[in-house]
Amino acid sequence: MNGVSTPALEIRDLVKRYPTGTEALRGVGLRIEDGEFFGLLGPNGAGKSTLIHCTTGLAMPTSGSIEVFGHDAVDHYEEARLAVGLAPQELNLDWFLTLEESLDYHAGYFGMPKRERRERTAELLDAFSLSSKKDDRTRTLSGGMKRRLILARALMHRPRLLILDEPTAGVDVELRLELWQYVQRINAEGTTILLTTHYLEEAEQLCDRIAFIGDGQIVAEGTSTELAAAYGVTSLEDAYLELVGRKELSRAKIADVADVAS
Repeated sequence: MNGVSTPALEIRDLVKRYPTGTEALRGVGLRIEDGEFFGLLGPNGAGKSTLIHCTTGLAMPTSGSIEVFGHDAVDHYEEARLAVGLAPQELNLDWFLTLEESLDYHAGYFGMPKRERRERTAELLDAFSLSSKKDDRTRTLSGGMKRRLILARALMHRPRLLILDEPTAGVDVELRLELWQYVQRINAEGTTILLTTHYLEEAEQLCDRIAFIGDGQIVAEGTSTELAAAYGVTSLEDAYLELVGRKELSRAKIADVADVAS
């Protein structure tokens, strides 16, 4: 990666104001380089989902600009959207489709030829250990299998930028580690990844750089070590607790209280 190459995602002065007057994004600027594994952390209501919705065309920005690999996400929506795969937080599957149909139909939206769709579907069902379920209806799957399918679906058209919105929410430890391994592998193969998560150890383990978002603005950005230093603490977790105004929950402070009590 270098500063000369076209970034995977470049957001400038992004504002999103809803008709109610709520300003979900207030001048957000963000640059994610091609090939990066980037984390976006913030409390509920901070603007993470709105930023993702604006980037993927699910919401229209009020002002500012979003470019995906140099394509304007509003004026050149089709080119920008082709480059992005989205694994949303919601389990938004069609419960009446089989797993195979879910992947095939999704690829059809992106204009993939029938033979390529068939091959790619088989490849991803195998990669996510779902081949034996390919003819089952999605509604019959366990929560963990639904998560796997949503990630497989996001990857069907081989996006250059993969957006993972809370990908491991509600899954067990084994599946979380399995998904970590998979996304680390595709990142190593060149896919840029934007991850939102409430699991700080997940961001620390996976991400090259992390941005904190609060009240619709990017308030800090850097590596885990740089963020801890910026907040004058020793860990990403403590830096995050400073961000959300809950530093009394710091493990170090809780340990000190326990020591005093004993």
